[in-house]
Amino acid sequence: MPEGPSIVILKELVSPFEGKEIIAVESTAKIDQERLENQTIKSFESWGKHFLISLEGFTIRIHFLLFGSYLINERKTSEPKLSLIFKEGEINFYACAIKVLEGDINSHYDWSEDVMNENWDGKKAKKKLKEIPNKMICDALLEQGIFSGVGNIIKNEVLYRVKVHPKSLVGKIPSKKMTEIIDEAKKYSFDFLNWKKKNELKKHWLAHTKKICIRCDLPILKEYTGVKKRRSFYCENCQKLYE
Repeated sequence: MPEGPSIVILKELVSPFEGKEIIAVESTAKIDQERLENQTIKSFESWGKHFLISLEGFTIRIHFLLFGSYLINERKTSEPKLSLIFKEGEINFYACAIKVLEGDINSHYDWSEDVMNENWDGKKAKKKLKEIPNKMICDALLEQGIFSGVGNIIKNEVLYRVKVHPKSLVGKIPSKKMTEIIDEAKKYSFDFLNWKKKNELKKHWLAHTKKICIRCDLPILKEYTGVKKRRSFYCENCQKLYE
């Protein structure tokens, strides 16, 4: 599943189509294709893992789920879920969920929840975390209403860097340490973005999919943690458990 930084990259890649007219639409999704034809792209936006195509009066929301993908000016042999065709090229989306959002896009999203957005509000995130004291931090970091765009890779890398055990309870983590987690979630998301653009993201992983802790020279444990049962990679020696 693409994480927030990957959606930001997509937004940048398709930016040449902003202001361009859609001359044809092909789709297997349950949407009104004719409504999209002859529309002009107002803007491309991202909110966490959602890719947004803003048109006059409505927005197309694309979620790539687990195996979604896209191609620009080329196609796979399989049928795309949605193709937007312009005079200058085309954008093709595969294995994704597509939904039409009516009206002003700002009525659907709180941009202060998106760690990649300029309006990200870390203080607001901390306030929301205080409302879920019994939730494990491994689950809390994946809450899109708090850390929109943070996925499992970012979760694992953030917790390793700040030395917090993924099964720590939010309410037991000291305030100063929680601020460190929040700050690192934003910082690592932008590091992720830069490394992804250079095609060197995996080279910088310290915990995710790793076997040995670089700090302790002890095994990195792999466990499906929390209610969400997502993979956590952690060192039980240097990542403190707050419970």
